[in-house]
Amino acid sequence: MKLCRYGPAGQEKPGIIDTSGQLRDMSQLIADWTPDNLSPERLLTLAGVDPAQLPLVTGSPRMGPPLTSVGKFIGIGLNYRDHAEEAGLALPEHPVIFMKATSCISGPDDPVRLPPDATQTDWELELGVVIGRTARYINEPDAPAHIAGYCIVNDVSERRYQFRTSQWDQGKGCDTFGPIGPWLVTPDDIANPQSLDMWLEVNGVRRQTGNTRAMIFSINRIVAECSRVMTLCPGDIITTGTPAGVGMSQRPRPIWLRPGDHMRLWIEGLGEQNQTVMA
Repeated sequence: MKLCRYGPAGQEKPGIIDTSGQLRDMSQLIADWTPDNLSPERLLTLAGVDPAQLPLVTGSPRMGPPLTSVGKFIGIGLNYRDHAEEAGLALPEHPVIFMKATSCISGPDDPVRLPPDATQTDWELELGVVIGRTARYINEPDAPAHIAGYCIVNDVSERRYQFRTSQWDQGKGCDTFGPIGPWLVTPDDIANPQSLDMWLEVNGVRRQTGNTRAMIFSINRIVAECSRVMTLCPGDIITTGTPAGVGMSQRPRPIWLRPGDHMRLWIEGLGEQNQTVMA
């Protein structure tokens, strides 16, 4: 299933994308795509609903983040070998875990707004993993049973904030720095999440091209390791790292986002994001 939320910010309704790509209204069945609706059992029940029996949503409404009430927004750094190499950093021995503020979450096509003193804002195309069942001290083989689905995340980062201390969080959680969606795609619709093509363009120029098979730490390893340092709860999001091609590593000099720039992101099976940068 492709789960989504649509409508003005703060007034989104739950939806689903049917097999023909049309948006259907789910609000007669659930109040919203909240964590309690993401358990494997609940999703299995909802999967039995015939989308053709749900109201068709016409027009082109705004797409919001595909879930609400996110408890934790967890980031994984340096998880693609080519990105670690372009950054000139050693390959990590364990997943590099940081946190993004949940207040940075925005819709997939909402503007990215630069902080007033931002000078080094960067893009990062990433696969997001959404937790559907509480995970605590689990092992890698158990991870898939705790995953509700997958989505696109743009881990927007202000590098000047990020690297002014040894902790990265400052540069990761600014308002609008966490576009998510357009859909939350359940595992039954993704044959192999560890083999998804992905790319990002800025102003029509391809800057990132990769595949999730190039991760240093697999999705299952990441979920298991995160569960050993914090309890993962339904609705938590883990964004799993970015391939090479970020702005700070462009040659001969870095390229930073400026007002008016346009980002376009795509991951196989997960849809597309489009964001315009604003002051």
